Amino acid sequence: MKPKILVVLRHTLCEEAVRILEGVGDVSVAPRFIGERELTELARDCHGVVLGGNKFGREAIMMAKDLKVISRHGVGVDNVDIVAATERGILVTYTPGANADSVAEHTFALLLGLVRKISLADRSIREGEWGSSEFMGFELVGKTLGIIGLGAIGSRIAKRAMAFEMDVMAYDPYVTQERASALGVKLVDLETLLRSSDAVSLHASLTNETRHILTARELGMMRRTAVLINAARGQLVDEEALIQALKGGTVSGAGLDAFQSEPMPEGHPFMKMRNVLLTPHIASFTKEALARGDKILAMDLAAIFMGRKPIYLANPQALAKSALS
Repeated sequence: MKPKILVVLRHTLCEEAVRILEGVGDVSVAPRFIGERELTELARDCHGVVLGGNKFGREAIMMAKDLKVISRHGVGVDNVDIVAATERGILVTYTPGANADSVAEHTFALLLGLVRKISLADRSIREGEWGSSEFMGFELVGKTLGIIGLGAIGSRIAKRAMAFEMDVMAYDPYVTQERASALGVKLVDLETLLRSSDAVSLHASLTNETRHILTARELGMMRRTAVLINAARGQLVDEEALIQALKGGTVSGAGLDAFQSEPMPEGHPFMKMRNVLLTPHIASFTKEALARGDKILAMDLAAIFMGRKPIYLANPQALAKSALS
């Protein structure tokens, strides 16, 4: 009897990934906007779960008695209870680097769209207007970009910023001065970055250390003319503090692709703010990035069911309790 593999994604897996998965198991696809409780029930008799942004917590992990692997489509595994999975010997794989270029490009789309007020200008024309003074923006050349998190995505952001003739500084306690210098980036502490940057872009993983790395205190350090870009995780920022900072002019504007609660609740204050540019967590949604991630997770999941160690394992401690031990 083939293992049961449940796919829980916002997109359709590429054909190659489907072929790989069907070679090792019986594949079923969950409804696109399935809720947490419904997902828990649907996954309880599965051996493998291919997961996007849905939460897969302790209850779901404990109820899925036959579960061997959770394959997370993405670089972050903060929506999976890693502790519970490790306790049960369930391997959690992920797809680091697969979406780095796409997220970097989307970050710059948000930055350019925000500082040049593209969405407001577009809306103005569609409404029969032809304003100009309201849409006064600023150039990126000669400005300073501050990057929080200089990993695979952050380093690509730095490269693109330099092509726009921007000065780049970064805060990342896990990156060496040598690595930053090789990228042409000035490594600084968080306060220096916030006080010195014309644009701040978040690219840190979500951990207990980085959750709400920007609160009212940190946002208050930013230049009043500066903008904030978040194409990483909504929980990196104290959302209520950001709302107040945008309303009060402490922060000039924000380009956001990630939010505290997704989908965004109806009537959320961001929706009424003209100094906020919003996209529905689609920074990694390109054909190329999705296909790369599809193939990475499919090959690792298939490897596990064939008794081999996966390449990209988020919880190596689980190996001792897994079927591979």
